[in-house]
Amino acid sequence: MADRDALRRLRPPKPVLDIADKLERAGFETWCVGGAVRDALLGHQHLDWDLATAATPAQVRELFGQRRTIPVGIEFGTVGVLDPDRTLHEVTTFRRDVSTDGRHAEVEFGVSLDDDLARRDFTINAIAYSPRHERLHDPFAGRADLGRRVVRAVGDPAARMREDRLRALRAIRFASRFGFDIDPATWAAIVDSAPHLSRLSPERVKQELEKTMEQVARPGVALGRWREAGALHALVPALDDAGEEALRALDCLAQPGPATRPNRRLHRMAALFSDLAPAKLGPALTALRCSKMEIGWIQALVERWQRLGGPIGQALLRGAPIGDAQVRRWVAGIGRLYLPGFFRLAAARWAARRERGPAP
Repeated sequence: MADRDALRRLRPPKPVLDIADKLERAGFETWCVGGAVRDALLGHQHLDWDLATAATPAQVRELFGQRRTIPVGIEFGTVGVLDPDRTLHEVTTFRRDVSTDGRHAEVEFGVSLDDDLARRDFTINAIAYSPRHERLHDPFAGRADLGRRVVRAVGDPAARMREDRLRALRAIRFASRFGFDIDPATWAAIVDSAPHLSRLSPERVKQELEKTMEQVARPGVALGRWREAGALHALVPALDDAGEEALRALDCLAQPGPATRPNRRLHRMAALFSDLAPAKLGPALTALRCSKMEIGWIQALVERWQRLGGPIGQALLRGAPIGDAQVRRWVAGIGRLYLPGFFRLAAARWAARRERGPAP
């Protein structure tokens, strides 16, 4: 993609430009980095623009004042700066990893932009943009990988996976979200990393699973890659019992979007676990640190699907008229609260079944 075309796509919001400009005028080199730059180059909207700067956390707080700054991750160099609308923007000091245990890194400051980009996970996330100079900096050929539609680790793939085991799941999410391939060496490192994924906390695994449900149009493809890599067995062994139809059903459910659609993610989670026996379902959701509300909702939908999905599907398949009394019995068995969720789950399962044979 030509520089001129690429730069036209890079339009950080004014509050981000103002923060970057204030840092630059104070003598601190500052760049936009991360997912917002990647998404802008792909032509996708991205609301969260992060900044990387030569200023230390203490210097950022001194420059913007205590009332406008929040130490959201100060030990890792990140300070949140509030704009006039009280929206928080993350500003992180250039840093590099000193040591890591695969979950958390110890970092040091006082390094260059290139050092900072070298510690990032994938080349497509290691592109920086200078608002002041309207210039892109891409030392690891991330823009070329965007053009080739490939997810590739920065530097040594095995080293990147050892630094943070979550990167294996992030690679799969990015590839599935954008319809990209995964670089063969990076994929090999992901597969090699699978036995070590159990070191990740359940909270981080659940967060990554939720991001996959929310960001990926076809999460069944992503979860299929989890399975192929060995990640699904390592992280959610109960899903060894999940059939391919359950994974395909994920792709037949609406993607979560506006905050007014809070149940879409739970519908996708229910589809993922819809083959699990009740004795395994509760413990599996508890192990993922799901809330009591989430567990109750998913269990209710799955139980109703397993009990009534077959009889309702067979009745619809026969095509004969269904009496009002029978419909009332189904509604009573499902419960009015769960009717919309049940029929969304059922429709997704039946659609997935049609892909491989007779319906529903």
